[in-house]
Amino acid sequence: MRIFLIAGEASGDRLGAALMAGLKQLADVEFEGIGGPMMEAEGLSSIFPMDDLSVHGLVEVLKQYPHLRRRLHEAADAVLAANPDVLITIDSPDFCLRVTKIVKAKSDIRTVHYVAPSVWAWRPKRAQRMASHIDQVLALLPFEPPYMEAAGMACDFVGHPVVSEPQATPEQIAAFRESRGIGDAPLLMVLPGSRRSEVAQLTPIFGTALREVCRARPELRLVIPATEARAAQVRELTADWPGQPIIVAPDNRSPKVYAIEKAAAFGAADRALAASGTVSLELAAAATPMLIAYDVHLISRMILQRMLRIDTLTLVNLVSETRAVPELNGADCRPELITPKLLELLDNPGDQPEAMALTMERLGKGGEAPGLRAAKAVLKHLQ
Repeated sequence: MRIFLIAGEASGDRLGAALMAGLKQLADVEFEGIGGPMMEAEGLSSIFPMDDLSVHGLVEVLKQYPHLRRRLHEAADAVLAANPDVLITIDSPDFCLRVTKIVKAKSDIRTVHYVAPSVWAWRPKRAQRMASHIDQVLALLPFEPPYMEAAGMACDFVGHPVVSEPQATPEQIAAFRESRGIGDAPLLMVLPGSRRSEVAQLTPIFGTALREVCRARPELRLVIPATEARAAQVRELTADWPGQPIIVAPDNRSPKVYAIEKAAAFGAADRALAASGTVSLELAAAATPMLIAYDVHLISRMILQRMLRIDTLTLVNLVSETRAVPELNGADCRPELITPKLLELLDNPGDQPEAMALTMERLGKGGEAPGLRAAKAVLKHLQ
């Protein structure tokens, strides 16, 4: 069985890798497509670097439009040439759904989109539009299938792979703290995003806030996980941060070794300052209380504010149906507002522990691995 997969950013790479592992357990499969290091470790040879597609914000996409358009047609042509049994696109809907539209117009290749677009948050008509070229949707969140099914697509809730990703043991956490010279000091994890444009925009804002926080809490240590694609950028932008931040990056190590150290860093962190996105679920899985702060280009922000139908961007808040995780988004993503919120969080996590535990339960913790559930859902419809 030949399967073509497309992922456009780090979170999609993680989803794709778990799905590929599940498919390999159930069938004799060959993979082609576009992905990152985790999917490549499962046997994918990416036709071009996944990082080429990692752009956020409406204005930022417009700046990169000629390049993205070339990659769009390159990806669609590769799918048509491969003529796989199924095309699975993973998140990144602005790119992936355009690829599937081209493919469906020229073939009868079955199409599956992994991660339901957030039609419950903004642009609700996307479900109807994508139904003409998507056969099946794999949903991460339990409340999403009715939105997709109402538009005429098959939709399976498969859970989120974060619930089955291994967490660090107490021994691994202790070893991380010792090897990095942290000792018993309080540790703050900083996560300024996975896309180039996110890191460029958020890191200076976070850095200004953290200088004030570290003046008030001189004992505080900082740790920053970074993907291979973003490691050099993160090191450059945090070089003048206080306390010599610890950068946890692949650094030519195997994905398995890096995953163990990253999990240990998440487990060792007492609190986190993070961009909005899937990382809030990773923090919830590690039971690390967080402050979410996020912004995009001013024009993008103004457009998105008019389109949003929800009052929170944090998945933990949405899945748990609480507002336990504090957020400073858009115009509120400013150092002078982040600093006091972060100091408050360092002293008191509030109701976050309960909300994070409920989120993990609702996303399928303790059940069958979501990657395997997703693989079964794909194969069920193919058969």
